[in-house]
Amino acid sequence: MKITYKGDYALKAILDLALHYGNGVVTIHELAKRADVPIKFLEQVLLDLKKGGFVESRRGKIGGYMLASPPFQIKLGQIIRFIDGPIEPIGCVEKGYAGCSDLYRCVFKKIWQEVTFATSAIVDTITFEDLVSQITTDRAAFSYQI
Repeated sequence: MKITYKGDYALKAILDLALHYGNGVVTIHELAKRADVPIKFLEQVLLDLKKGGFVESRRGKIGGYMLASPPFQIKLGQIIRFIDGPIEPIGCVEKGYAGCSDLYRCVFKKIWQEVTFATSAIVDTITFEDLVSQITTDRAAFSYQI
């Protein structure tokens, strides 16, 4: 699995929208500034995320973007796979792969399967609500008053 810049920007965009879920739309300028993403690139990323059903957009003067589903329904792995493709480290681990004549004697396949299962166990259980909770908790831990 390799996360591209596009994948990283998509994850940051979804996280920002999750942080502001329920507060209306977020403009692309706000999102780009907070996520430190070039606007032109972010436009492409958001268009893809919209096609994938992860975000919705509102047009007009008070337009912007928002999540199409609540953050608890969106898993990290969904976004990674949608933007960057399979998480398997090598093609032979993918279901139905038949491109290798050494497939059944290969000592590496079991290792790559374990890597795939371990990665899936992480990215397919973490929701964006989990990440929002983590950020909220971290912020509360660092706030203090005099």
